[in-house]
Amino acid sequence: MALLFGAIPGGPELLIVLLVGILFLLVPIGLAYWVYQDATGRGNDRATLWAIGVVIAGLVAPLVGAVAVLALYVLVGRT
Repeated sequence: MALLFGAIPGGPELLIVLLVGILFLLVPIGLAYWVYQDATGRGNDRATLWAIGVVIAGLVAPLVGAVAVLALYVLVGRT
């Protein structure tokens, strides 16, 4: 019997979607962890706020937002 609508999705396509989704979650969380550890080590009172900012920006604008807040932290927050 011939398939009417082509191949059934869920093989390699689903794997790619899951890997990209995990990447877009792990990168902001990893950057937030680094920012928190660095800010805590430097005695910054706002370490938690910087880390939350990285995660939120990473979820709103994946990768670009997290990297932008990371750059802002490096330029402003490390002083």
